[in-house]
Amino acid sequence: MPSHPTIAEAAPSSGLRWHNGFAALGSAFFTELQPTPLPATYLVATSESAARWLGVSPPWLRSEAALQVLSGNATLAGMRPLASVYSGHQFGVWAGQLGDGRAILLGETDAGIEVQLKGAGRTPYSRGGDGRAVLRSSIREFLCSEAMHALGVPTTRALSLTGSPAPVYREEAETAAVVTRLAPSFIRFGHFEHFASSGRQAELQQLADYVIDRYYPECRSAEATAHLGGNAYAALLQAVSERTAALLAQWQAVGFCHGVMNTDNMSILGLTIDYGPFQFLDAFVPGHICNHSDHQGRYAFNRQPNVAYWNLFCLGQALMPLIGDTAHAQAALESYKTVFPARFLARMRDKLGLLQPGPGTDADQSDGALVDALLQLLAQGGVDWTIFWRRLSQARASGDYEAAGDLFLDRDGWKRWLLSFKERSDPTDQALAADLMLKANPKFVLRNHLGEEAIRAATRGDFTVLHTLQSLLERPFEEHAGQDAHWADFPPDWASTIEISCSS
Repeated sequence: MPSHPTIAEAAPSSGLRWHNGFAALGSAFFTELQPTPLPATYLVATSESAARWLGVSPPWLRSEAALQVLSGNATLAGMRPLASVYSGHQFGVWAGQLGDGRAILLGETDAGIEVQLKGAGRTPYSRGGDGRAVLRSSIREFLCSEAMHALGVPTTRALSLTGSPAPVYREEAETAAVVTRLAPSFIRFGHFEHFASSGRQAELQQLADYVIDRYYPECRSAEATAHLGGNAYAALLQAVSERTAALLAQWQAVGFCHGVMNTDNMSILGLTIDYGPFQFLDAFVPGHICNHSDHQGRYAFNRQPNVAYWNLFCLGQALMPLIGDTAHAQAALESYKTVFPARFLARMRDKLGLLQPGPGTDADQSDGALVDALLQLLAQGGVDWTIFWRRLSQARASGDYEAAGDLFLDRDGWKRWLLSFKERSDPTDQALAADLMLKANPKFVLRNHLGEEAIRAATRGDFTVLHTLQSLLERPFEEHAGQDAHWADFPPDWASTIEISCSS
């Protein structure tokens, strides 16, 4: 029997057809290889939402054929598995060549969705690693990918999570797992940096043309390039800057810390990618560092917007051989500085239920001051981010703000802010505003301790905690009556002792 068979599908069929656009770029961009099989694989979890997007049925996803494909033990006819090469800056330092060290792209469907296995074995870019992922970190990635999607934050998706008793050694021996990830593209800033750093302008242009033609065709229009000297590559930099700005505004609004915003972890499509040492804020501490490996605090929560701009600057440098004119590159990057604050203020208005900008010509300034005053008050008291916003939403619906106020030690400061908030709010649209707030402020997020509980149970072979948590995170704005006491409550004291690092 071949070590890596191709499945000739019988019923139920996946129904997928393969296009493989990235593979058409040529061997300079990747190495073709097969995933490394795992023994005794089993299904841990699937996402029906992601399956619908991909276009596969639940029966196929639960089939033995699917288990083998999604564990890296077999392929479907038409797939062209490969690992891509890229470079990048890690913690602000040039790291040189990197690449898909434990991710293998199975192919792209004719609907334009790439299917990638994370943890599928060693590649030429593993840099001495084993190419595997452990169950612990794979649970976190699976859950957070789908949680972010449900929150409305652009993200790669997680179709499935499979496990194996095969040992994987990190700080200690753990068991292997594979996450099947989906995205229109997994191309990163680092792909461009790779070819720019080695002076390979032909490949750099080929990659840029591919990205523009596939994902940003508007960058070739006269309207998009008029202020950039007609340069489509400068227009690409501007479009990526604006998508990244919008993404960061959503991260900050929902209290999401990525933890490792290296340039090789930045999506060219403005997606959240590579869930490693992430965290949703518990207490609002602006300088919170979620990554135990981040000794300098480079990727602290309040630094994320500036780091994103720094990463875009690196992308701009990589694209300079194609842009040519420094002024055009700077103009493209400048868009980030206007889009981010505008999008962040828009997200905060939604969270506050402000249906329209305030009156007068300085509406943004006055609303911004209201937001800033609240953020200072939250930071001063270390108020729980998610619980505060949910209580404020409920208070807007009921008119009783006592439960929200109970979160603050500075009661006088809270009362002063609440008075300003009520003066700014439109009393005639109370129900509409409350509805907006309840749809902008989730009740459930993937707190670290909840993920840890799912992990601890899973290591005992119990996946019920994971499945319960997944069902709540897939509908985070709903009440799910009876689930408050645990899943939406304050974190326990032991949560502060959880350490998440780059190996997580």
